[in-house]
Amino acid sequence: MKTSDRKPAVEFIKRKIQVLNLTVLLVVFIAMLLVVRFMYEFMGYIPVRSVITMLVAMAGLGIASVYLSKATAGKAISAIEHYSEKLATLLTATKGMHETGHSDVLLESIIDGAMRITGADGGSLLLVEGDWLAFKIAKGARGAGLAGLKIPLSQGIAGWVVERGKPVRVNDAGEDVRFYPEVDRITNYETKSVLCVPLRIRAQTIGALELINKEGGEFTPDDEELLAYFAGQAALSMEKTKFYDDEKNYKIHLTNILIEAAENISEKRGHARRVARYSLLMAEALGLADEEKNRLYQACMLHDIGFLKVRLDEVRAVEDYRAHSKAGYEMLQPINFYADIAPLILHHHERWDGTGYPSGLKGQGIPLASRIIAVAEAFDAMTSKGSYKMTGRLIGTNTRPSLAGFGSAVQELRRNAGMQFDPEVVTAFLNSVTEEDMAA
Repeated sequence: MKTSDRKPAVEFIKRKIQVLNLTVLLVVFIAMLLVVRFMYEFMGYIPVRSVITMLVAMAGLGIASVYLSKATAGKAISAIEHYSEKLATLLTATKGMHETGHSDVLLESIIDGAMRITGADGGSLLLVEGDWLAFKIAKGARGAGLAGLKIPLSQGIAGWVVERGKPVRVNDAGEDVRFYPEVDRITNYETKSVLCVPLRIRAQTIGALELINKEGGEFTPDDEELLAYFAGQAALSMEKTKFYDDEKNYKIHLTNILIEAAENISEKRGHARRVARYSLLMAEALGLADEEKNRLYQACMLHDIGFLKVRLDEVRAVEDYRAHSKAGYEMLQPINFYADIAPLILHHHERWDGTGYPSGLKGQGIPLASRIIAVAEAFDAMTSKGSYKMTGRLIGTNTRPSLAGFGSAVQELRRNAGMQFDPEVVTAFLNSVTEEDMAA
């Protein structure tokens, strides 16, 4: 049930109960009429006092029936509304949890959601680490000082839950033999009631979600049912986030390896990082969104990766050198987490006037990130000695390109705005990159 459907559903139930109440009232009224008619026919045989007593009794029974019916309906509606609010909280908490992409934020979201669903005073998320249960996060009145604490897996209510994979609801923790009082001694807090459910991924229990001391009462079977469902969703989110974390970690290390290899082969040490620095300054000036800046940064760091496939000792013509942009695209495009930046790398040598390579794209037809990289790379090529080592071999054996200072390089960018470079990107460069940024 969607959150938006919750109130209409409750209103529908209310209307049905109101119809039921009216039906009961009508039945009671008809029954009273029939009894009165019956008594009227036998008035000559029944004493007046008895008739009055019977009428009063009937009226009392009718009123009592209507009152009980309304009271019962009111309690039912109240219970439905209360459960509906819990469901809405569950859905909101689950949605927020699934949308969280960072593991540390996710654990906070899980505990916050569990406490809202159950009305608990505190909560902890514990994960299995060998023969121990580690408090990964703890919130509420007893939360301080628990994060990082480990307890034996064989101890406590949480340990029992993890070992058996079953939920536990205890409303007098001190009387339960499974209770582990050491945690209360550490936190100087009294645990009265506990609701603990396992965190399971497929057939494996990876930890437990433990809530303590429900505010204003005891944990109910409804609390247990909702928390068990929430814990299942939490475990799935944790698995998904771990996968993303592993993927990001793999991506970072793989990127660093590729950059190091490309720089060693192409003799452009530090070039990719400088291009990334200038590009992000331009991206900020152009108002790019964070996601676009992230893609731009990755493309900058890997824009020359194609040199891994270019045999430098076999380069004899400019065309051989130019092959690196397409080679880089072909290397990265099949890899899922690089697929979105591969086109940016393919087109970073296109020109605004359409005379670039490899596709001869023109103007706005060139991806914006590629246009930014083109300006940043040209500036670095003009101002960094290492960036010209490869190009120098293509110019000639006796000719070496001259290095330009900051001012001369800026003038060159201005002269080529509208021809080689996007004029708007050049303006962004002029407004955001300073001579101090070259030494950053």
